[in-house]
Amino acid sequence: MKNLTIILIMLISTLGPSAVIAAVGFSGVKAIGRNPSAAPKILISMVLAFIFAEAIAVIGLLVVYNLFGQ
Repeated sequence: MKNLTIILIMLISTLGPSAVIAAVGFSGVKAIGRNPSAAPKILISMVLAFIFAEAIAVIGLLVVYNLFGQ
């Protein structure tokens, strides 16, 4: 039962950041398609959003590991 709980919590903690990455990627591709000359600015914003979303995912997984690692 404990293993199932850990798996579900890890799944939930990674679904949020992965949804953010998907939304940012979709919006970035749409924006570049509409205005290709603004691609460098859009790509920088996309990369920053990806970094922050991945940081949230890593922090979430570390918290889950520390809670259930004992």
